[in-house]
Amino acid sequence: MERLNQLSGQLSPNSKQALLQKNPDDVVVVAAYRTALAKGGKGGFKDVGSDFLLKGLFEAFIKKTGIDVNLIEDVAVGNVLNGGAGSTEHRGAALAAGIPNKAAFIGLNRQCSSGLMAISEIANKIKVGEIDCGIGAGVESMSANYGPSAVAKIDVHLQENEEVAKCLIPMGITSENVASQFNVSRAEQDKFAAESYNKAEKAISSGAFKDEILPIESFIAEEDDDDNVTYKSVLIDTDEGPRKGVTAESLAKLKPAFSATGTTHAGNASQVSDGAAVVLLMRRSLAEAKGYPIEAKYVLCSAVGCPPEIMGIGPAVAIPEALKKSGLTVDDIDVFEINEAFASQCLYSINTCNIPREKVNINGGAIALGHPLGSTGARQYATILRLLKPGQFGVTSMCIGTGMGAASVLIKE
Repeated sequence: MERLNQLSGQLSPNSKQALLQKNPDDVVVVAAYRTALAKGGKGGFKDVGSDFLLKGLFEAFIKKTGIDVNLIEDVAVGNVLNGGAGSTEHRGAALAAGIPNKAAFIGLNRQCSSGLMAISEIANKIKVGEIDCGIGAGVESMSANYGPSAVAKIDVHLQENEEVAKCLIPMGITSENVASQFNVSRAEQDKFAAESYNKAEKAISSGAFKDEILPIESFIAEEDDDDNVTYKSVLIDTDEGPRKGVTAESLAKLKPAFSATGTTHAGNASQVSDGAAVVLLMRRSLAEAKGYPIEAKYVLCSAVGCPPEIMGIGPAVAIPEALKKSGLTVDDIDVFEINEAFASQCLYSINTCNIPREKVNINGGAIALGHPLGSTGARQYATILRLLKPGQFGVTSMCIGTGMGAASVLIKE
C-alpha cells in the first residue's frame, strides 16, 4: 500500500519546487546521443538500413557511456516506416551491438512521436517497478522506406467512411489546413523557416552539436561501368540538412508543394532524413549506486488527440496537458524543443501556447535539420539536454499523423 501511495503521489500535479526534489525512485536520464541526420535518398546513410544505423549507434553509445550492458532490462525502439515497426531487425541490431539477449525488446509506432513513446515506455516501466534500467530509442531510414509504399491500405468497405478518410489526408494538406484555418501567412512561415536554417547553420559552425552526435561508419554504393557495385566506407558525423544563407526572401521564391494556392513548400517543411537516437534511463537509486552521471530527471509524457485534418496543432493541445499534469506553466519552462513538421503548425502551436520564440528550437529544428520520423522524439532529448542548465525545465513536443500531439517534461541536473 505504501508503494501504491508513492506512485499515486508521483502522478498527481506537483509544484515546481516539489519536482526539483530528488527521490530514490525518480526516473533519470543517464545519457542521450544521436547520429548525425543525413539527407534522405542522397545522403550518407542512403545505402544502409535502419538496423545498420541502430547497430552502429548502439555500439558507439555503449563505448561512449561505458554502460554495463548487463544492467539493461528492456529496449524500446520507435520506428514508423519499417514493417512491424522494425521489431525483428531492430531486435537483431540490439543483439549485434552487444546488448544481452536477456534484455527484452519492443518496437513502437505512434507516427512522429515514436521515439518519445519509446522513452515513455521505458520510463513508465521504471516508475511502476517493472525494471530499473532500459533504453528508449528511435530510428528511421526514410531513404529505404519513404514513398508510395508507406501509404496505408484501407479495407474497401471502409473507403467511404469519413473518419477513416480524414486519417488518410496527406500531411502536406493538413499543413495547408492549419495555415488556412488559423491564418498563418506564407510570409510568417518563410521567416520562421529561414530562422530555423540560420540557427542550425550557426550551431554546426560553432560545434554546438558535436557533443550530442556520435560519429558512425556508413557505406556508399558505387557502381562502375559494368554495373558492378562496391561500397565505400565513410564516417558520418555532421548533419547534412542545414544550408547557409537561407533567407525569407529566398524561400519566398519556392513554389507551393501541395496546392497551387497554398503556402507550404519544400523550404518551410521538415526534410526527409535518415537518423537514429538513443536515451538511457534508470531509477535514480541504481544510477547513484553504480556511479553513473545523471543528466536529467524525467517528469512525464502526455499524448493527446485532435482532429486528423489539422493534426499539426498537436503540440498546442499536448503541451498544456503535460504542463497541467506537472503543475507547471509555460513561464516555468526554460527550453522548448517543438518538432517543425511544418512551419505552419509549429508557429500555430507556439503562438497558441504563448511560448516566447527565443525559448524554442534554439539550435534550429526539423525544417533545417531533418525529421527521421521514428527518431525525432529521441533526438530531441539529445539536443535539449545540451541546451538546459542545471535546475532548468525543458519540454519536448511534436504533432502526430492521424491527429495527435505529444509532449514531455524533464529537468536538467
